[in-house]
This record gives sequence, structure tokens and C-alpha cells, in this order.
Amino acid sequence: MKLTHTRLLVDCFKECFIFYRDVMGFEPIWGTEEGKYADFNTGNTTLALYDRKSMADAIDCSYSVHDHFNDRAVIVFQVNDVDKAFLELKEKVNFMSEPISRQYGIRSVNFRDPAGNLIELYHEIPTE
Repeated sequence: MKLTHTRLLVDCFKECFIFYRDVMGFEPIWGTEEGKYADFNTGNTTLALYDRKSMADAIDCSYSVHDHFNDRAVIVFQVNDVDKAFLELKEKVNFMSEPISRQYGIRSVNFRDPAGNLIELYHEIPTE
């Protein structure tokens, strides 16, 4: 397992994109300020931004812009095989769903650590 991303979940995507690009000086390697997801090159890992409502929808959780208990970050780990990791961990963690293939080229599954932090495991898949 390899830590690849810290994903910040934000309600003001465009403003955050501009902040991390123009103020912090990170190079966008995926996405634009008009989107809902972006990756920035920060050296050894990737800093990602994702629209908070879109993440809640992706993991089938409720969302309200005024709910400060909605997730604000995701710790993202790349694994060789999400389905294998799911089988190995399913007796140890409570997964939020079965692994799912996403249209943007990953297969992923989510769960929470004992403190409630959102964790994602993924591997890349071919896009059509």
C-alpha cells in the first residue's frame, strides 16, 4: 500500500483551485478551475481537490453545505488490487460499499478509521 494523495473536500472548488495554483505555486497536473476535481504536483505525493458534494454523492452519504461534520479530507492509498485488499480487510474494517469501477479510470472502495477519517483504496483501470 502506498500513500499517493491527500484529497481536500471543498465547497468552493474554483477559489481553492486558484489558491493552490496561484498562491501556493503548485502545478495542476489534472483538472481545471472550472471542474470539480484536480490534482496538483507537490513532490512526493499529490494534493487533490474535490467538490465536497460530489464526494458525498460518490460514497452515498448525505451532504449539506452547512453541515460541518461532512468529510473535509480523504487519505488515498494505491493498492495493487482493490478487490484483493477488500477481501483481506473486510473482517477488520467496515467498508462503506463493495469496490466500484469509476468512469474516470480507477476502481476504489472507502472506509473509515476509528476516528472517523475517510480512507480510500484504489487501483487504476483502463478508461473506455
